[in-house]
Amino acid sequence: MTNPNDPILKSWVPVPPHSDFPIQNLPFGIFRTADTSPRAGVAIGDSIVDLAALAERGFFKDLNLPSSVFNSSTLNDFFALGKKTIRNVRERISQLLRHDNNELSSHESVKSILISQKVATLLLPVRVPNYTDFYSSEEHATNVGSMFRDPKNALLPNWKHLPVGYHGRASSIVVSGTPIRRPRGQVKMGEEPPVFCASHKLDFEVEMAFITCSETPLGHPIHTHETEDHIAGFALFNDWSARDIQQWEYVPLGPFLGKNFGSTLSPWIVTMDALEPFRVEGPSQNPHVLPYLSYDGKKNFDIVMEALIQPEGVEASVVCRTNFKYMYWNVNQQLAHHTVNGCNIQVGDVYASGTISGPSPGSFGSLLELSWNGQKSLHMADGTERTFLHDGDTVTLHAYAERDGVRIGFGACSGKILPSL
Repeated sequence: MTNPNDPILKSWVPVPPHSDFPIQNLPFGIFRTADTSPRAGVAIGDSIVDLAALAERGFFKDLNLPSSVFNSSTLNDFFALGKKTIRNVRERISQLLRHDNNELSSHESVKSILISQKVATLLLPVRVPNYTDFYSSEEHATNVGSMFRDPKNALLPNWKHLPVGYHGRASSIVVSGTPIRRPRGQVKMGEEPPVFCASHKLDFEVEMAFITCSETPLGHPIHTHETEDHIAGFALFNDWSARDIQQWEYVPLGPFLGKNFGSTLSPWIVTMDALEPFRVEGPSQNPHVLPYLSYDGKKNFDIVMEALIQPEGVEASVVCRTNFKYMYWNVNQQLAHHTVNGCNIQVGDVYASGTISGPSPGSFGSLLELSWNGQKSLHMADGTERTFLHDGDTVTLHAYAERDGVRIGFGACSGKILPSL
């Protein structure tokens, strides 16, 4: 079978120039239409391949898949079949969509199998049992440490020895397009006692998340050489943050109300297989990591990421552009560290990278850094300024990897800020 990542592959399905979804991508998601119940699909160009319809018509008969596995409101049951099955399904879809294969293109049901994205509603792709947020960008951690602690000792002593993380709130993860309500909470200003009010420092965070496709028993760690067998793929993630609430509450146990009011996940899960051509070396790790965090090969990915702010009624402004390759701690190390104590994982778990910042101010992945906690203003296309988000602002994250004329994108990760209640 032809390598589904081959840059010369073309599809009989029209794919617009600069589309996030060429035949080399084929990300998985969940969608519904006015005529269909929620079901699994794969993005190609401006269309969606209805996987439930494909399965019903026998196109996966040689893969021994459970009946109706794609006729579901989440991808969990499909992902639970494991990395090898996910790969086999993607390869079969690639075969069916090739320009020189008429097996599907000439089928009498092709019009009911290929759905326009314009008539589809994209849903949260997985049921999220658990959510972990890491803190794995050295540039971001250094910026935050410089702002709130000693610039000469911005990183805490543990930071270069382990991937710092915390358990977040899974129930408030929402799909792209879901509005986010400005949160309220305790805010401490100066020497005065704290007050209860709406957050004045609402922020976004440019993050990438990976989603697991296996269940492990309690007490069994996952080693770095096997972590990728447990990862289905990646999605964009915006971990909205109320910085003023967070600053008052986070000592000693970390983020709580400043984070758990909402996080946004993009609807398409791009497989790790599709990102294989974009592997790169990560930053040099010094001091040397402990043996359980050591790894071989290229484990970072060259993925451009950007954030746009669109005030209500005007065009959007790009406010930052960064890259997933800057991550100090890679996903293999994150999952190995997460489970080294015996923590079990579940299918559909979301593991976010933490804010991804690069070395230059324009590559900082949050308004906290871009405005340096409100000291600098960002200029919008309509002439207004921002230090933090205003009501009515829509934040959209985009990401793509590009090489040899092939662009593997993630679609949009978007949310509009509504006023507090």
